[in-house]
Parts: sequence; C-alpha cells; structure tokens
Amino acid sequence: MSTPPTGPLCTRDSIATQLGAAGLRRGDTVLVHSSLSSLGWVCGGAATVVSALLDVLGEAGTLVTPAQSADNSDPASWRNPPVPESWWAEIRASMPPYDPRTTPSTGVGVIPEAVRNRPGAVRSAHPQTSFAAIGARAAEVVAEHALDSQLGERSPLARLAAMDARVLLLGVGFDSCTAFHLAEYRLPAPPEADNSFAITTPRGRSWTTVRDVVLDDGDFAELGAAFAVARPVELGRVGGAVTRLFSLADAVAFAEVWLAARRGRNDVDGRVAP
Repeated sequence: MSTPPTGPLCTRDSIATQLGAAGLRRGDTVLVHSSLSSLGWVCGGAATVVSALLDVLGEAGTLVTPAQSADNSDPASWRNPPVPESWWAEIRASMPPYDPRTTPSTGVGVIPEAVRNRPGAVRSAHPQTSFAAIGARAAEVVAEHALDSQLGERSPLARLAAMDARVLLLGVGFDSCTAFHLAEYRLPAPPEADNSFAITTPRGRSWTTVRDVVLDDGDFAELGAAFAVARPVELGRVGGAVTRLFSLADAVAFAEVWLAARRGRNDVDGRVAP
C-alpha cells in the first residue's frame, strides 16, 4: 500500500498568491533557487511553480534560474563518486560537448529544468554554470558568459547585480545562494585553478582548459545567516516552504566584506590564514 501524499496542497493560484504576499512584485527580475519538495504536494509539479512565478512577474518581469551542468568537467576532480584514473583520458575524449539547447541541468532541482525547457527560454553559454531565463530581459541576462568567468564579472550574475535584480530562495537555504560567488571574484587576488570542459567550436568538439577563480561555498550558510541579521531580507511562506527575498547586489556587497574578513589571505603553502 502506497503512502498518501503529504501537504500542504499547492496550486498555481495558491503559489502565485503566496509569492505575492512574500514580496515578489510584477516587473521584478529575480534569480530563483528552489526546492520543489519543500512546497508540499504541487498540483502539476515543477511546471506549475514556473507558471505561478511568471504570473506574478508579469510581462515586464524576468525569471532566472541556475541551469548548471557540473558533470562536464575534468574527471580528475570528481569525488562523489571518483572514477578510476585509467578512465580519465577516455572521459576527456568522449564527454558530450555543452549544448545550451539540450544539455540537462544537474544538481539544482527540477524547477530550473522546467524553466530551461519552457518555450521562449534562453540560456547562457558557460558549459558548467549556465543560467536559464524567461521574460522581458532574459536575452540581456544571458547575453555574455565567458568560459573563464563561471560566476564572475563576465557572467549573468554580474549583469543581474547591475540590473538591481533580487534573489528568491524558495525552500532552500543561503548555502544555495549563487550570488555570493560573485563576491569571490571581487576579492583581492582570489585563488585560481585550471578548469576543463567539452565545448563545441566552429571546428567541432573541443576539450578546453581555462584559468578561473576557485569557487568555494563551504561557508555560505554562515555568511547568509550574518547577511540576514545585518541587511533587509523579506521572509515569507509558499506552501510548506520558507522564502527569503533580497537584493542580489546587496548580498554581493555584504559578502565581499564578510569573505575578505573571514577567509583572510592565502599563505604560500595554500592554507588560509585566520
């Protein structure tokens, strides 16, 4: 005998009403991080949540979600799980190249996949850390995403900060707040490392390596807790999910100061000084 579903019951109308009560406004440009399961039982699943978000934002608004595809990376860095070293060369030679139209997003939940597959959605060009967007400013958001700027100044994140976009955490915590990564790029002399992936060039598939900032979200939950105390964060509820809504640029500015103080300088042996 199967277990009956647990609530609350969420519909397109109820989600839209509660998003509005949580502070989302018509015309907003909003970066959404989400967990479908946190909402309860959603009639129509992830597509319903996307429809409700677009209902609230209206024709002048823009919905943005991460559409990451982290599996397109060097197998030497894989840890969950690792693969045998004897496989690495063949994986590098045969990894499917990133295609913004067909490469699925991974590790960001099912709502971003529903956005990515929505008619009219557009997607940025980075093979690992792309963003999908729908709405009035969607093309502007995803227009440039440099291969050596996963989440930096030549990525949609910097553009969203300049647009006065907001972040909506829908049933997830600050550890999912991608915007904080932009602050890592703005730290003095951030650590860098090689980053590899498969892309399509005019001459065909290519396994490509670039130099980029090392991303580290290990302290983002603590950073977010400090941010929520110091800066305006609107709390709400949609179904069973707690929502947090705040300025993306404000979050980045706060994170720059907090991370600089917390992480300190890099010692020559790679350790972080207190």
